[in-house]
Amino acid sequence: MADTSKIALITGGSKGIGYGIAEVLIKEGIKVAITSRSQESADEAAASLNKIKEGYALGIAADVRDLESQNQAVATVLAKWHQIDYVIANAGVGHFAPIQELTPEQWHETIDINLTGVFYTAKATLATLKETEGYFITISSLAGTNFFEKAAAYNASKFGLVGFSQAIMLDLRSEGIKVTTIMPGSVASYFNDHQPSDADAWKIQPEDIGQIVSDLIHMPARTLPSKIEVRPTRPGGK
Repeated sequence: MADTSKIALITGGSKGIGYGIAEVLIKEGIKVAITSRSQESADEAAASLNKIKEGYALGIAADVRDLESQNQAVATVLAKWHQIDYVIANAGVGHFAPIQELTPEQWHETIDINLTGVFYTAKATLATLKETEGYFITISSLAGTNFFEKAAAYNASKFGLVGFSQAIMLDLRSEGIKVTTIMPGSVASYFNDHQPSDADAWKIQPEDIGQIVSDLIHMPARTLPSKIEVRPTRPGGK
């Protein structure tokens, strides 16, 4: 019997939101390739995910800041599974400091990963997404519309990502490719070296974002929610 599984590619999928999305998709029978800058991290996460359904996860070392690295990741997925139906551009980083202390290196890393990295991910995957009339989903943040102090680089990257995502949504829907940006508030993830704990129970959980991704890909073909804001039900766990 032919394998009719759908295929997803998730950047930054070895932990946090990306891993949570992968868990949800695999449980629904979707095969998932996750990328991380470290092959070891990618392999460890894939091994854990394969305990859900054996053979449904693939770990790939790739750096979203490098277009050729993204092209190679896509080639690896296509060589194994022959198609990509869903791309979740999730890889992200945050440097938080007042402009007086923010270094050029921190600025460039934030913009290069959070914004240029999504551009490279899109460029690397658009041809195969056109073939499958697939879905390109970006993980932005409420920081993409709400600025706050000590976040000049992060705000700039996420404001840019929201604008980029909405613009390419208009470019690509005529090609049969859907584009949505998800903008979470506080998430219990490893972002910015945070270690999730029981104290984070009030926050959005990574699998909650996975459920949103699942809901999106199961929407009727005629319907496109282009931007989704999501917040914890009770701010600060109150």
